[in-house]
Amino acid sequence: MNVQVIASVGEARTDELQNKTVIVIDVLRATSTMLTALTNGSRSVVPTETVAQAKSLQRPGDLLGGERSCKKIPGFDFGNSPFEYAPEAVKGKNIIMTTTNGTRAVQKSHKAAHILAGSLLNASSCAVKALQLQKEIALLCAGTHDVFSLEDGLCAGLLADELVRLTGGGCEVNDLGLAMMHAYRQTHDRLPETILSCSNGKRLIRLGYKEDVLYCSQVNRIQAVPQFHDGAMVI
Repeated sequence: MNVQVIASVGEARTDELQNKTVIVIDVLRATSTMLTALTNGSRSVVPTETVAQAKSLQRPGDLLGGERSCKKIPGFDFGNSPFEYAPEAVKGKNIIMTTTNGTRAVQKSHKAAHILAGSLLNASSCAVKALQLQKEIALLCAGTHDVFSLEDGLCAGLLADELVRLTGGGCEVNDLGLAMMHAYRQTHDRLPETILSCSNGKRLIRLGYKEDVLYCSQVNRIQAVPQFHDGAMVI
């Protein structure tokens, strides 16, 4: 089995993702927030690329979530902080979400056989689920404005490490994946500090979201794996 790590949405080629299992990774914060919303009782999270698309898909009772430049979109119910998606706010609700990078990565993967939402929070469970689907695997780092983001790369490294372990070394990981595996192994015992010091971590701290960064830096806190089905992420 081949495991391909892709550095950012801008480097992903839609046709190369065809018939694969794609794990979309946006640690800070889209896939971490989708996972949190769904485990807190949301019925579904519908990822959209634009604000206009999100608004056009909203039906009575649906909630709008998302950000631009890390800030809540005017008129939306939520931003992109996982703490906003508390059980009492999302239970039984469909959430239409658009973010700068993460939801775009889901859209870019539309030709894949399966799309999973991966994060540090659910890495091990995500690796197990991907193997069960029995397809070639692509780990698509969302990045930031088409540029590689360290936190996504470290998560991809953890996922690749898990896939290698679970297959007893029976998968081939591309060069970027190998580099990220080694980077994760070097930083796993100080992961929150590492992510706080990266570009997106610093940006979110400046905006008052340090607790988001610390939350999203936790490894294997959640066992659920959101999967894209009929236009929405569901568990």
